[in-house]
Amino acid sequence: MRIDIVTIFPEYFGALDVSLLGRAREDGILDVNVHDLRAFTHDRHRTVDDKPYGGGAGMVMKPEPWGEALDAVLEVDAPVVDVLTVDAPPAEPVEGGPIVIFPSPAGEVFTQAMARELSGAEHLVFGCGRYEGIDQRVFEYAGSRASVRLVSLGDYVLNGGEVAVMAMIEAIGRLIPGVIGNPESLVEESHEDGLLEYPSYTKPAEWRGLAVPPVLMGGNHGAIAAWRHAAQLERTRRVRPDLLPPA
Repeated sequence: MRIDIVTIFPEYFGALDVSLLGRAREDGILDVNVHDLRAFTHDRHRTVDDKPYGGGAGMVMKPEPWGEALDAVLEVDAPVVDVLTVDAPPAEPVEGGPIVIFPSPAGEVFTQAMARELSGAEHLVFGCGRYEGIDQRVFEYAGSRASVRLVSLGDYVLNGGEVAVMAMIEAIGRLIPGVIGNPESLVEESHEDGLLEYPSYTKPAEWRGLAVPPVLMGGNHGAIAAWRHAAQLERTRRVRPDLLPPA
């Protein structure tokens, strides 16, 4: 998979050189390229923002540098899709074409299901907004070149898109075949089956007066599976009841 990231803080993504994602880059599974948005400006101050039309607090990221950055990272022969409008739903991904993702508190919520869907893409482009956001025309222009999705990590606001992009790349990247050494470890994780993950234990069997549940040490795989499923249901009911179907 090819990943392009456009940001005014390229140094933020040095963490992608470590751990499993760093190894995936070394092995050629992931091709990650980080681009400084300011490199696409043409004034001495490398300006990427300006006052919003209509007034209001804060600054808005200008369309000109974003347009040039997107031109640079999108494939020349990318399939063309309908231009997005303010009220239009996200465009459906074009098979084989790039998908441009902008973190936004106004976007659809990022989920494990979305991570798995995006892990099958060939080319992802992440645009990291800052300040009060990006000029709306950037999304519309990007939508004329590729599939565009505005995505939110949750119901809160961050200072910029970098944290959200790091989280999404980690969630997506680890689902790509070859990134995780043992793919079976992905099967029983939280949210893979709609439930939270069951508790995990290892040696010693007793630690500071706390014991491992005996069923996990008994060797009865059927009983272990039943205990784990019950633990998933109990944890989900207690922590995330919204994930359970209505009674």
